[in-house]
Amino acid sequence: MKSKGLLSILTFSEKRKDILFLLEKKPSTLSDIKDYFNVSSPEISPRIKEMLAYNLIERTDKHYHITPIGRAIITHFRPFLEIIETIEKNESFWEEHYLDDIPQNLLDNLMDLKGCEVVSDSIENIYESHKSFTENISRSSYLKGVSSIFIPTYPDFVVGMAKRNVPTSLILTEKVFSKVRDEHHDKLEYYLSSPHTELYVVDDVKLAFVVTDVFFSMSLFFTPDTYDPRDDLVGSGESALKWGSELFDHYKAISSQITSI
Repeated sequence: MKSKGLLSILTFSEKRKDILFLLEKKPSTLSDIKDYFNVSSPEISPRIKEMLAYNLIERTDKHYHITPIGRAIITHFRPFLEIIETIEKNESFWEEHYLDDIPQNLLDNLMDLKGCEVVSDSIENIYESHKSFTENISRSSYLKGVSSIFIPTYPDFVVGMAKRNVPTSLILTEKVFSKVRDEHHDKLEYYLSSPHTELYVVDDVKLAFVVTDVFFSMSLFFTPDTYDPRDDLVGSGESALKWGSELFDHYKAISSQITSI
C-alpha cells in the first residue's frame, strides 16, 4: 500500500512533481516555493507535508531539500514524464499510425522526438508539401533516407544532390527500386556512378523518412497497406537528428547495397 501511495504522490499532483523538480535544483524556503509557483501557503503546505511524509523531501532550518530517495526517484521519473509528454504532444499521430517497423529500442527513446511537430497538408496540396520538404533538404550537407513510396519529383531531386556532390545514402524497398530502375534507368545509373552516393535495397518497410545534419522528417502508414500522404513528423533538434540516424542505421544493417544495374 505504501508504494501505491508513493506513486500517487507523484502522478496525481502536478504541484508535488514540480516541487520535487524545483528542489532538485536547489534548496528552497517555503517563501521561495510560494513565490515560484505564485500560490498561497494553504495551497502549497499540504503538498509539502505529504512529500515530507513519504521521505521525498526534508527540512533543515528553514530550507526544504530533496532527499536521496527523492533524487533517485526523479532520475527515473523524468524519462517517464518525457515520453508521456512526447506522445501527448502529437497524440493522434502516434495513435493512428502503424508503428511495427520502428524498432523497439527507438520507441523506448521516443522522448528524443519531443521537439518534433506534425506538419499536415490537405490531399490537394500534397506536392506543395513535398516542395517545402525538398527546399529544407537543400540546406543540408548530407542526406540519408528510407523510402517505401515513390514521389515523381524525387529522381530529379536526388540526381541534383549527386551533381552537387552532396553525400547521399538511400534505402529503397524492392518495389520502389524496381520502379526507379524501370522508369528512370539513366538517372539511377548517374546516381550510382557518382562519387558520394550509396544505394541500398530492403525487402519491405512501412515508413518513409529522411535525416540530414539539419532536418528530420518521417511519414508513416495507417495500416501496412495504407500510406498517409498528409502528415509528416518534422524536427530539427539534435536528439531528433540522432534518433533519425539510428533508425537509418537499423535499416542499412538489414539492406543489400546496389553498386550497379
